[in-house]
Amino acid sequence: MLTLLIGNKNYSSWSLRAWILLRHLGLEFIELQVPLDLPDTAARLRAFNPAGLVPALRDGELLVWDSLAVCEYACELAGSGLPADRAARALARSVAAEMHSGFRALRGTWPMNARATGRRTAMSPALLADVARIDTLWNQCRATQGGGGPWLLGEYSLADAMYAPVALRFHTYGAQLSPVAAAYVQAVLADPIMGEWLAAARAEPWVIAHDEAGA
Repeated sequence: MLTLLIGNKNYSSWSLRAWILLRHLGLEFIELQVPLDLPDTAARLRAFNPAGLVPALRDGELLVWDSLAVCEYACELAGSGLPADRAARALARSVAAEMHSGFRALRGTWPMNARATGRRTAMSPALLADVARIDTLWNQCRATQGGGGPWLLGEYSLADAMYAPVALRFHTYGAQLSPVAAAYVQAVLADPIMGEWLAAARAEPWVIAHDEAGA
């Protein structure tokens, strides 16, 4: 049985990426949640993952950590989650990797807050550039590979998992998006599996003050 280590569902964007992909791939797993930003958080995380971070996935004696590595491993286990077409698969990996390593202004200014709406912050040039770049990527994916369904590459894939927290951020902070990107955000919000995550996030008692931006 797989065991997935995650943090707060309201705030942990990296946890969401792994969790939602495993669910979409139909992989059964035990969910181990460690609330973040508490006095015992670091010790509890390192007891499972020596790197001290979420998410991490344990498969028997094997530990896989870092969200992108966990997602790639899940795709291998399921035999799905990446397009069969080589060009589409390369695009999925490219946009996922760009999210994993980039968009620092977006992540710093708009922390994920799954249960919040109507938040507003100052729009810096760097934040505007990040939003515009993501909008462009989503349009590219939908125009070239999205004909087979509502997701970035048609069927649900690694790319959608990596951008799921971004869609939540855009909803929380009211990002100005193109019609294609706005429709994609609505598809993410309408996803029943995302709905389960959001319901759990709303039920959590924990509040992390520095992630309550734009209140």
